[in-house]
Amino acid sequence: MTVLMREALGETLRRTRTGQGRTLREVSADARVSLGYLSEVERGQKEASSELLAAICAALEVPVADVMTDVGDALRRVDVAAGRPSIAANTRLVIPPPAELALA
Repeated sequence: MTVLMREALGETLRRTRTGQGRTLREVSADARVSLGYLSEVERGQKEASSELLAAICAALEVPVADVMTDVGDALRRVDVAAGRPSIAANTRLVIPPPAELALA
């Protein structure tokens, strides 16, 4: 089974919105994105740009990083179920912090 990132992202956004008891109309107005487009993002039919994702997350009052962590976890569960090894099993991934966060 393959799950696209846009599908996992849409599911996470929808789950967050419905968990807050909010409608598509409310969130689309707060995010300043059309209701139809937000609906397509939630259904995994459209890719959300980083700017759009930031606006939706701001409207939902959730950090983008938390949403992306949830998406990554969902994709990892699919990979594990399919027997695909994680990158951590093959190599050590090191992501340096942004320069402004680096310790002197």
